Amino acid sequence: MADTLSPAERSERMSRIRGKNTKPEMKLRRLVHGMGYRYRLHVHGLPGTPDLVFPARHAIIFMHGCFWHQHSSPECRLARMPKSRINFWRSKLKANVERDARNLASLEAMGWRVLIVWECEMKSPDVVGQKVRDFLEQQP
Repeated sequence: MADTLSPAERSERMSRIRGKNTKPEMKLRRLVHGMGYRYRLHVHGLPGTPDLVFPARHAIIFMHGCFWHQHSSPECRLARMPKSRINFWRSKLKANVERDARNLASLEAMGWRVLIVWECEMKSPDVVGQKVRDFLEQQP
């Protein structure tokens, strides 16, 4: 199936996709802040520029978009493959997953504990809140 947008229109639309301060990330930040936890945002000195960093707890939380990071859960409907330019998207998304794995390994080698929250999980804030609380209250 061909793309319904011209290359210029597709480029303009893709340029509007943000990597920081996305709606799911903002929702997670409000949830975690409301639980009383304080954190640093997008620490550039760490692999993957984590979304939420809790230095005293040596803990990191990433908010992953299901499409861009290819959530592998069978229940997730957001990680579908586009119908056009399949070869491009397959290699692009595979590279994202491989980069995520390298960043995770680097962070763990540095002694950081890492939690990944998926975009689709934010439909159940109570469940995510408990998951975050359990993660942050673990002893390093």
